[in-house]
Amino acid sequence: MKNVLIVLMALCFGNIYGLNDKQGVAVKVINVIDGNTVEILTEENEVYKIILKEVDSPEIGQEYGDQAKKFTEGLLLKKKVFVEMKGKDMWGNRLASITLKNGKKMEEELLKAGMAWHNTLKSTDKSLAQLESNTKDKKVGLWANTDPMAPWIFRRQQSMTSAKSLQ
Repeated sequence: MKNVLIVLMALCFGNIYGLNDKQGVAVKVINVIDGNTVEILTEENEVYKIILKEVDSPEIGQEYGDQAKKFTEGLLLKKKVFVEMKGKDMWGNRLASITLKNGKKMEEELLKAGMAWHNTLKSTDKSLAQLESNTKDKKVGLWANTDPMAPWIFRRQQSMTSAKSLQ
């Protein structure tokens, strides 16, 4: 009986959030935080912040950060999309893939527009690596610069220059 109760609780917990479905869950994007981070509203009226797993866009305050955010807003804000959860990162952020209603993947659109790097630490998708390479060759978006700063380097520099607590 105890095992049945545990299974039922696990099934209910997964369905409450609606974010474990491998086929993707229909949600509405209600806020764009940056080029690869959005807030979604589920059918159960739950709000979640998700980060695209396989790409990393420039941060707000970084060169191309505002352009990446505007690009994402244009494709996602106030629109219904399909989200496929891909786990969590080491900080507990939800990682996901987003598919637009027209079937296009948001990660691919960011790479094609030169608004993101392929995140090779969280992805082994060779087609995404090829998209990034093609965009670099064409010098599209952030690749128009000879040496754009990767967002993970920008974040590290920002954390190194922020004031540290003495406690």
